[in-house]
Amino acid sequence: MAHLAPGKENAMNWDQIAGNWKQMTGKVREQWGKLTDDDLAVIGGQRDQLLGKVQERYGITKEQAEEQLATWESANK
Repeated sequence: MAHLAPGKENAMNWDQIAGNWKQMTGKVREQWGKLTDDDLAVIGGQRDQLLGKVQERYGITKEQAEEQLATWESANK
């Protein structure tokens, strides 16, 4: 499955996610349960921080984390 590179549509969607970060943390935790409260505080709604923490906690490549994040973003539009 091909994933879309972050573009205007994803940026607009991410602006909404970042703006509602406290409400979105539950959905993030459902998807990536290994992320801690401290991780979520550090991420603070920043896409690149979430991407890095997913890579770190799950021991996956940047590409794998990007694919998971893109799928999650699509599901949470």
